Amino acid sequence: MHQRDTTTDFEPVRFLEELVRIESYSGEETAAAHFLVATMQRLGMHSFVDAAGNAVGIVGASDPAHLEAPLVLLGHIDTVGGVVPVRTEGGRLYGRGTVDAKGPFATFVVAAAQRLARGPLQRPLVLVGAVEEEAASSKGAHYILDKYTPAACIIGEPSGWDKLTLGYKGRLLVEGRWQTDSAHSAGRNVPAAERAVSFWNAIQGYCIAYNEDKTRLFDQVLPSLRAINSGGDGLREWASLTVGLRLPPEVQPAELEELLCTFANQGDLSFRGGCMAYQGDKNNTLVRAMLKGVRAAGGKPGFLLKTGTSDMNVVGPVWQCPILAYGPGDSSLDHTPDEHIEIAEYQRAIDTLTIALHELT
Repeated sequence: MHQRDTTTDFEPVRFLEELVRIESYSGEETAAAHFLVATMQRLGMHSFVDAAGNAVGIVGASDPAHLEAPLVLLGHIDTVGGVVPVRTEGGRLYGRGTVDAKGPFATFVVAAAQRLARGPLQRPLVLVGAVEEEAASSKGAHYILDKYTPAACIIGEPSGWDKLTLGYKGRLLVEGRWQTDSAHSAGRNVPAAERAVSFWNAIQGYCIAYNEDKTRLFDQVLPSLRAINSGGDGLREWASLTVGLRLPPEVQPAELEELLCTFANQGDLSFRGGCMAYQGDKNNTLVRAMLKGVRAAGGKPGFLLKTGTSDMNVVGPVWQCPILAYGPGDSSLDHTPDEHIEIAEYQRAIDTLTIALHELT
């Protein structure tokens, strides 16, 4: 028997706008998760908020508690801080999360509902709107690692509607702090601030040397100085900084930590957010289905390797299944005050993914 079409009175653009209007900074995703659960239930999915706070929707499983080899659509519903006023102008929807990454996850929800309306699925779908992806903890993705054994996985991140992202760089975040006794500036004591700057210079020197023969950004170690502060109380002076490093597949976070400790200049270092780069294969049924979807929607498909990170870095090494990232939006707008999505691109991405899901399920 055909599944009743629950999408006939559903407006995908209004759905995305309502989702974007709900603030969901990392660690504060509860309202957005419950909105998504209610929406997915309305669209005929079995949906719930799991113990990590993820919004989960399941399609095409007679027993959602015992899923066999599902296709997992994993996006994230948290955003970075900063208010971008939600508005529609010139065919664009503005707002925090329109691109990164509520737009891609809304695409998942609508496409899954449209696939469900076409008839029974031979392979179940699991949609996960994950929490804390932007916080570098990837709490939601880590929670589901042992909950599902997917046949394939699509990560919800902006690629542009006609492109597929096959890989992401790794990451390491470094916090450094230096403290010294106060001394006259004409003395021979090396101030804490200079020690912090020397540490940053050593990191830059290492990256320049490592990258010398690397032409692709994906193969380079890319440093960024996230924050630097200094101060004192007349008896002690201190300096602190935060450095982010984007890592190619050949650089392991643990080995880089050991190297950075040799640059420390008597400072105290701490590390967090370490993850390896990950790249999926492009010769599999998942990629072929997505390529068919792009072409059927009138596009010329292409492949991307991203210099950032995503939840692909978390689940890819564990699940070891065909994997890629897909979603509408221009990733150069991530985290910016101009974040917006082209409404026509969002709609075309829905069409693309619906076609691909029909092939895959």
